Amino acid sequence: MVQDLSLDLRRTGGLPRRLARRSSIDPFIVMDVMREANAHEAEGRDIIHMEVGQPGTPAPRAARERARQALETERLGYTDALGLPALRERIARYYQERYRVSVAPERIVVTSGSSAGFVLAFLAVLDPGDALLLSSPGYPCYRQILSALGVKPILVETGAASRWMPAPGDLERFGEEAAGLLVASPNNPTGTMVGATRLGKLADCCRGQGLWLISDEIYHGLEYEAPADTALAHWDAAIVVNSFSKYFSMTGWRIGWLVVPEELVRPMERLAQNFYISPPVISQVAALGAFDGIEELEAIKACYAANRALLLNELPAAGLTSILPADGAFYLYAEVSALTSDSAAFAKRMLREIGVAITPGIDFDPDRGNRFVRLSYAGPHAAMREAATRIKRWLKG
Repeated sequence: MVQDLSLDLRRTGGLPRRLARRSSIDPFIVMDVMREANAHEAEGRDIIHMEVGQPGTPAPRAARERARQALETERLGYTDALGLPALRERIARYYQERYRVSVAPERIVVTSGSSAGFVLAFLAVLDPGDALLLSSPGYPCYRQILSALGVKPILVETGAASRWMPAPGDLERFGEEAAGLLVASPNNPTGTMVGATRLGKLADCCRGQGLWLISDEIYHGLEYEAPADTALAHWDAAIVVNSFSKYFSMTGWRIGWLVVPEELVRPMERLAQNFYISPPVISQVAALGAFDGIEELEAIKACYAANRALLLNELPAAGLTSILPADGAFYLYAEVSALTSDSAAFAKRMLREIGVAITPGIDFDPDRGNRFVRLSYAGPHAAMREAATRIKRWLKG
């Protein structure tokens, strides 16, 4: 749990007064795990990183080349708060190419990663005291950002019966308490996806109940059985969050985008102007180039698919026999209740004893996560094979 910050720090000779309550949110545990893993690595240990959702490859060559040219020839000053017009136009074209959905470039808001996109979206449509429905397990930063903004996250437990995805019945049960619903497909940490039919029903429910629908689509492009569906195919008023971090392999560039209804463009612009001024221009330029690297990105995705197949074959032999359906993204969410009742301690032991970093499920599900762990398979194939060997040897003794 978070630290109690009610102490008057003047008595300690420290800070002049107590810290703001909004800073008392829980940590993003995966980042703590990564910090410890990096510390072990700095000491010379061979660490396999399966904790953080980060591609093991750099940005595509076309993106890097576009950035290199810009560094040599362009001023690289502020852009419009909503992003480079050329990038907004290219993203809009991407929706036509990928989904056959028409989106006006004026509705695209370029952001400093999807994280800034969530902040802008939440600020634009949710007031302090409002509530937002989130499926659990889910990305922990949703609920922490909401809490810091004074918005109540309402966690809706999902399970195997719903393929770990929210269902229209959840809106019937909780809709009156909330201002909206956030759907993530493919989901982090489960890797499961909501099908087009259910997504359409969720959109219809939100429309009928006057709720916002926020669709996290940052893992789109990383699907292995069937393509992911965009919420915009079902409701033009949905707010879509996407990013160049995952499929486009550009995590550290911190560049993403929103698609918002026309009525939200100017409110978003005012917020972006004051919070961020503009997204980083070098990252926007690189993102333009990334669209020319699709062939390279598909080859990277093929490596993820091979990693996924390897681990789904090898991990059950190690004792991790209950793994959720991994439709997309690059995660496996495995139940470890037969091995431990404390996933955090389990993950710590694995890192310290065999040098494999994974994330405990309590990061994603505060109620049931002690029984689960998340493993990212975004790293090199040889590293994933070595991780499977180490885990089997460790668990089987």
